[in-house]
Amino acid sequence: MPLETFNETLETHAARYGVALGAAERARLGDYYEHLSKWNARLHLVAPCSPNEFATRHVLESLTAVEHMPDGARVCDVGSGGGLPIIPCLVARPDVSATLVEASTKKAVYLREAISKLGLQDRARVVAHRFEQTKAPACEVVTCRALECFMAMYPRLVEWSPPAARLLFFGGDSLDALMDADQTLRGYMAVKMPESERRFLFIGWKK
Repeated sequence: MPLETFNETLETHAARYGVALGAAERARLGDYYEHLSKWNARLHLVAPCSPNEFATRHVLESLTAVEHMPDGARVCDVGSGGGLPIIPCLVARPDVSATLVEASTKKAVYLREAISKLGLQDRARVVAHRFEQTKAPACEVVTCRALECFMAMYPRLVEWSPPAARLLFFGGDSLDALMDADQTLRGYMAVKMPESERRFLFIGWKK
């Protein structure tokens, strides 16, 4: 069964990603996986993949961001799409709250349903607009994993982010080059994803 495979993969692979998940968290992430799977054929939230790959590449990779979120962090997740990385992070970190910014109205409907189904409505809200058409909410952390045309939008996203925000961006060598040349950052670091040579979590500190 896909759900059983997903849960088993979470349990057996979490340690490789530096992630600790209890049975309750794995159960809620299983609910998230099933909910996204039902919507995926209509909205193309993520590329088709096996339960194992969804558990590792999507959920566990997303959860590598958790240790870089300060206690009680307010997070703005830009281009939320299927809810990655922020929904798994909210499940794992009950002290974190988030604003999910998603330009697609249909995907925003899905996100609101997912948030309600997982009981996260008191800590998460969805803004159905392009980020550059809204004012950045008060937050300490900005996350982004799958924003359309991310490389082209990167300068606008950094400018839009609040001063002194911590930026948690997922990407590869092209993003590394952009952040290395970005004079608006105080610094940044890269964390390679387990079982991958090309995917990284970049942690940047805006001036």
